[in-house]
Amino acid sequence: MNSQPKKLAEATQYCPTTAHRKILEEGLLVVDVREYDEVKQLAFDVPEIIHIPLSEFDTRYAELPRDREMVLVCSAGHRSLKACYFLMFHGYDKVANMEYGMDRWIVRGFPVRGEKLSTPSDEQASACGCTTLASTADSCCAPSPAANNTCCSPTPSASKGCC
Repeated sequence: MNSQPKKLAEATQYCPTTAHRKILEEGLLVVDVREYDEVKQLAFDVPEIIHIPLSEFDTRYAELPRDREMVLVCSAGHRSLKACYFLMFHGYDKVANMEYGMDRWIVRGFPVRGEKLSTPSDEQASACGCTTLASTADSCCAPSPAANNTCCSPTPSASKGCC
């Protein structure tokens, strides 16, 4: 028996801006791992979404297609990152995590269904100084980042990012 732990690559991370663009332009599948009560209160309003709560993920993950690119989402990006690594461990290679989750999705003004109870201020949600939604159009938070390795490029690093 091999006692060495399985080594996984670092998970790909998308900021909400990049995720939103890829959802609309490339048909990226959204997998929401929040619990039922969270989704009932406030849901991502995207063309295609699968809801599998993290509490059921280990028994339902096989429902997800292996041949499709998908981004895993939750409220802040932590539970979805766990689910992302779980899928990678089980051989899924077209998965990414959405950093900052629903919280940042709302701040960026992307579509949701349900009632927004409270949201962090734009200033609190920005790591690069994008302090208003208006300023994001002229920054790395714009929908189409100009170059690779910008904060909105898909990177394996969670340390980058203003989106």
